[in-house]
Amino acid sequence: MNAAREEILARIRAATGPSAPPGEVDAAYAALPRGYRRAHHDPAGTDIVALFAERAADYRAVVERVPAAGLPAAVAGVLAGVSAFVVPAGLPPRWLAGLPGQVAERIVRDDPPLSARDLDKVFGVITGCAAAIAETGTIILDHGPGQGRRALSLVPDFHLVVVGAGQIAADIADALDGLDPARPHTLISGPSATSDIELIRVEGVHGPRNLHILIAG
Repeated sequence: MNAAREEILARIRAATGPSAPPGEVDAAYAALPRGYRRAHHDPAGTDIVALFAERAADYRAVVERVPAAGLPAAVAGVLAGVSAFVVPAGLPPRWLAGLPGQVAERIVRDDPPLSARDLDKVFGVITGCAAAIAETGTIILDHGPGQGRRALSLVPDFHLVVVGAGQIAADIADALDGLDPARPHTLISGPSATSDIELIRVEGVHGPRNLHILIAG
């Protein structure tokens, strides 16, 4: 298999010629004309947080704005109705400080990582995020601390996401500029849904059926 792969790559290199040094490639990319509009909203004249809340709600997500000091109580109120939920490593402990004892007992840890079968038995998950986009109502996970591995945001039926008001960028380009391109990224725009079959909307096919967003700050 490796020999065949090397042979194919050798033929490609022979056909395309020597590759340019990385510095030349970067310079050529930077020199490309970019006359298109990078942003649709000016943060100085637009309530970016309100725009994100509106666009996310358009996707049928439940969106709440809460003061930073009220976040633990808001988290406790949402998770009170969740039978069992995963808490990824690195989630700020303060977010769960308001959980009553009977709710705290429903916490499931992903350490060691849950099997797909065991994860499927857990109803919900709570995570933070890396960024959010007001223009599209999109949440971005880079699966760093407090966000967990990708399976945690895909398998449980309920996903509670905490978004800091300061994490919301006006447009896609602004959000991507602040992310590490070496990390994996999951973009979430509302609950999982598809209309592939006869244009009938079906939710929860390839991700959470219910998305609840708490905007803190």
